[in-house]
Amino acid sequence: MKRAVAVTMALLLVTATALPAAAASTNAAASTQSAEAYTGAHVSFQTNGSAITDYAVDGELFAENVSVESQSAYESRLGVDADVRLSAVTSLQGTSTSLGAQSSATVTVETSGSSTVRAHDNEHGHLVVDAGDGSQYVQIDVPDGATVEQQSDSQLVIETENGSTGSVIVAGDGEVTTNDAGNVAASLSGDAKLVLRTHSDSQSDADQQIEEYVANGTMAAEAYVTERGGEITSSAVAYQAATVEASQSASNEVTMTVDRAQSQGKIVAMTVSKEAIGSVDDLDVAVDGNAAVKAESYSELEGAIGNEPRYMVVSETSASATVLVGIDHFSEREVTMSGGDGSDSSDGLPGFGVLPALVALLGAVGLARRT
Repeated sequence: MKRAVAVTMALLLVTATALPAAAASTNAAASTQSAEAYTGAHVSFQTNGSAITDYAVDGELFAENVSVESQSAYESRLGVDADVRLSAVTSLQGTSTSLGAQSSATVTVETSGSSTVRAHDNEHGHLVVDAGDGSQYVQIDVPDGATVEQQSDSQLVIETENGSTGSVIVAGDGEVTTNDAGNVAASLSGDAKLVLRTHSDSQSDADQQIEEYVANGTMAAEAYVTERGGEITSSAVAYQAATVEASQSASNEVTMTVDRAQSQGKIVAMTVSKEAIGSVDDLDVAVDGNAAVKAESYSELEGAIGNEPRYMVVSETSASATVLVGIDHFSEREVTMSGGDGSDSSDGLPGFGVLPALVALLGAVGLARRT
């Protein structure tokens, strides 16, 4: 009898010891399953089940943690009033996150709330949080050594320890600020969006103007059509309620289609690579098949709204160009940009380079003398 009792107690002891280990193993497995990673040509990040972590662009870390929580859930959880100071928002309990639909240059992070988060794998590494017709708080924890500079109620700039910068912009109804912990806090309402748009170093004049247009509601969308791994890829970012698509529509031609329910004109931006458009030296821009007028200043470009389509090349290198297009009014509008075949035909006779043109000219002179 004593032996039977001893065996029973030993079995109970072994079982009790094994249960915590099994539970720990199960929790560890669940934690592993909830962690997902994305690595693109420019953008990389992870989701840990309740936030986006380690958001980096071209290897530069801009956000250690990005969390989204509905304002009503945050206020109920902490027992605070709806008029809580935004700078006091320092401890969001993010909604569940997981990787969703992916294209060649865009990935959606699904959440359990009404908000939607999208990362755009382009040279500026856009991260866009859409409030989804709700009221949301967003918190961005900046990396060690980074500083945050407030520029307005709707815009601030993160500067990393290495000197790279990222603009955090509210497009729509909301505000953004530095919170009491030295990180970024934002409030969004309705269809507002929070945008992180990064730069490899300090902002260029063109970037500053683009981001000012995003913050003040003048810019509706931005698109990138570039070469990647021998293929042409596109990335389209909507800053307002709109459907935006961009692609290489023909050889040496790219097209951006923007469909907005509101008729008021806006500005859109397109960045195209030489591989997508042939030559970036002399671009032709048309809206719905009609040639747009070239603007010489930002004020002229802004004058397109309500008048006539205009465009302005704001950044150009041997490899790519960024063009702003002012569209007079909206429903569904199609912007087409075309370039040459990349050959040098700007000097000499039409269709000839300098040397062939000179040879042709000398031949013509000799023929005239013999005649």
